[in-house]
Amino acid sequence: MDDKLKRDIILEHYQSPFHMGLVDSEGYIKVNGRNVNCVDNIDVMVLLDKDVIIDARFSGDACAICTSATSIMIKTLIGKTIKEAEEIITNFENMINEKEYDPENLEELVVYDTVYKQPNRKNCALLPFRAMRDIFKNNN
Repeated sequence: MDDKLKRDIILEHYQSPFHMGLVDSEGYIKVNGRNVNCVDNIDVMVLLDKDVIIDARFSGDACAICTSATSIMIKTLIGKTIKEAEEIITNFENMINEKEYDPENLEELVVYDTVYKQPNRKNCALLPFRAMRDIFKNNN
């Protein structure tokens, strides 16, 4: 995927995020994710049916990388089992941290494959994934 297409996808998800806005409905698990070194502060909420992610939403103030990563993460994880989601999250973390990863497993999340070149942006990209892991922990 070329750099212009990656930028276009990130910008699209920043300007028109997927499932932005929280809902007031029982059954959702909600956590807050915050980066202490920048403005990123998001709430992520997930509705599970047994171990399947039925819905996910988010809200908050965050930079373009964090907002778009949250949007694409949610789009990617809805319909997946917790186990499948955890595999995607681990794979994403590996990519961001310059470890071996499977780009096919990441679907559209692969647009962040060069974030490691800007170390100060790694936490922005990883924040929603940490929040999702917290949700999975809170589900047990």
